[in-house]
Amino acid sequence: MKFLGNVIWLVFGGFEAAVMWALFGVLWCVTIVGIPVGVQCFKAASLVIWPFGKEVVSKGGVGSFIVNVIWFFIGGLVMALTHLLVGAVYCITVIGIPFGLQHFKFAKLAIMPFGAEIR
Repeated sequence: MKFLGNVIWLVFGGFEAAVMWALFGVLWCVTIVGIPVGVQCFKAASLVIWPFGKEVVSKGGVGSFIVNVIWFFIGGLVMALTHLLVGAVYCITVIGIPFGLQHFKFAKLAIMPFGAEIR
């Protein structure tokens, strides 16, 4: 069932969401200082492209918290609001609820990507 969910997800919006995360990663990697943030964006893009059957676990410390605060104001808020809005639209229909829940998972990841582990 996970495979079918992932295939449907990929066709109906997963690819676009992964491209959005990858684009943020490329923009961050343009600067030397932003490379660690870009790497986190690429990790998130790999989750976004094939999300069913995976979960995000937060394991951050003080350093991760500081970088997450900086990330929140520079790019995380926009990403989180986008995922929340798209997730709410998906949840309007019963069929779209699993896809909306995936977007809510990504919104949480968009707020705090540092210290998050994808399982």
